[in-house]
Amino acid sequence: MPTVSVKRDLLFQALGRTYTDEEFNELCFEFGLELDEITSEKDIISKEKGEEKAKGASDTVLYKIDVPANRYDLLCLEGLVRGLQVFKERINLPRYEKIIPAQGEGQRLIITEETVQVRPHAVAAVLRNINFTKERYDSFIDLQEKLHQNICRRRALVAIGTHDLDTISGPFTFTAKAPSEIKFKPLNQSQEYTASQIMDLYRTDSHLRHYLHLIENKPLYPVIYDSNGVVLSMPPIINGDHTKISVNTRNVFVECTGTDITKAKIVLDIIVTMFSEYCEKPFSVEAAEVVYPNGKTHIYPELAYRKEKVKPELINKKIGISETPSSLAKLLTRMCLKSHVTGNGNNIEIEIPPTRADIIHACDIVEDAAIAYGYNNIQMTIPKTYTIANQLPLNKLTELLRLDLAAAGFTEALTFALCSQEDIADKLGMDISATKAVRIANPKTAEFQVARTTLLPGLLKTIAANRKMPLPLKLFEISDIVVKDPNTDVGARNYRHFCAVYYNKSPGFEIIHGLLDRVMQLLEVPPNEENGYTIKATEGSAFFPGRCAEIFAKGQSIGKLGVLHPDVITKFELTMPCSALEINIEPFV
Repeated sequence: MPTVSVKRDLLFQALGRTYTDEEFNELCFEFGLELDEITSEKDIISKEKGEEKAKGASDTVLYKIDVPANRYDLLCLEGLVRGLQVFKERINLPRYEKIIPAQGEGQRLIITEETVQVRPHAVAAVLRNINFTKERYDSFIDLQEKLHQNICRRRALVAIGTHDLDTISGPFTFTAKAPSEIKFKPLNQSQEYTASQIMDLYRTDSHLRHYLHLIENKPLYPVIYDSNGVVLSMPPIINGDHTKISVNTRNVFVECTGTDITKAKIVLDIIVTMFSEYCEKPFSVEAAEVVYPNGKTHIYPELAYRKEKVKPELINKKIGISETPSSLAKLLTRMCLKSHVTGNGNNIEIEIPPTRADIIHACDIVEDAAIAYGYNNIQMTIPKTYTIANQLPLNKLTELLRLDLAAAGFTEALTFALCSQEDIADKLGMDISATKAVRIANPKTAEFQVARTTLLPGLLKTIAANRKMPLPLKLFEISDIVVKDPNTDVGARNYRHFCAVYYNKSPGFEIIHGLLDRVMQLLEVPPNEENGYTIKATEGSAFFPGRCAEIFAKGQSIGKLGVLHPDVITKFELTMPCSALEINIEPFV
């Protein structure tokens, strides 16, 4: 959970009243937050750097408040105060307005084709005639940093740039160039550097060095210019010094570049809605036009309001209360979700503002209603249904099999559910398209690209890591595999598999075959074709020709056993023959 530090006196001034520490702690709890710590700048510096360094620090009391990770609208003093004031029914939720300038008078951001391979997306807006104070300016900068660490995933998905519009002139161009072709004075520096020199300059910087890897290996670096060739920023690393904002800035040009357009739009909406409060016309934002490489244009920020309908019975049932529809609508309105009853009380229509990107499902609305009602106010009741907990049959079967397989002399292994495409396809002589593997959209390493579709690679890699152990190596695993299934709501399905591997100087096919017979004996499946199990010769890409059999039981194919192909053994860095068995145990539950 992100922690927001706010000055107590500023907070109480904005709220229009003072609280004792206990009262404010209670208010936070009611609103679904947590007052984590009460401290001061002096205390913080003293803890981090010692008492000598803390001598000149301020004694101003700071409240550190834990905020839910998906509540981006509460990451600054402005959003926090607005949310609490609406919650306490002291103000109405403001209506955010997008002002579209006359033709030819608005700002334009042109995206070129060169950005496609680096950071393809950009959005922009203008905060016109804003009135900063030192506290407001600090909050503005702090919100950007909070968003960078949270939804922006340390600038990997989105990078925010804010610029003094009065120092530059549009239209602006978002492009990508070779590092040697980019030259500008970075923020708070006294001279110009090329992009390559900037990367070297910040390699030891305690703050910016963590972001260099995002672009340093790219042939082109992203950069934003104004119409006169002035560099606004080199996202996601650093802004230009020429456009830096200050307390005296009156017009702020906000741009967000990134690899995820949805996140970029959310970040832009949050920044402009939080600080448009200080514009000459409160809660109004001047739109900017973004021109894409294909010539299409879009106006940002979207500041989209949308409506959802939820039945009162659903809310009451999920929370365990019995409120009237009008009472529930009032509760939701207190949570910045303007609501009213429709259809003779059959539905509650909720308006989702642009600040609440966390509302993506009816359950999110129900949760907000529960917070507004108060968790402590929900009556504790004994469930009407009398039930006795029981183990899932599949898990019970799994546990029983584990015991007997261990008794048969095999050692259990527990391997990763994620693996590389090479492990489940290339190394087993298959094409990745034939595996129905579920891919990870943004894998952190090459070792974890897909969800496993077979347990065999994990056991072979375990043997490879234990080659120095005395032979034979006899391993087994009973775990889930994952395959694509368009007929399920999540697009994939789990199956419980059992896999065993025998590794020795001889293949040991008879040992693996004997283990299959023992498993079937335990499952009380007789060796016959009618209502039992049989094996039939077949071919498998991972098995030696003529040494592979398909296993049939309960009228269906449940797996294979056989001697592994020498190529497979070699690719897993093994040197001895190996036999393997893998079956689906779900038909036996």
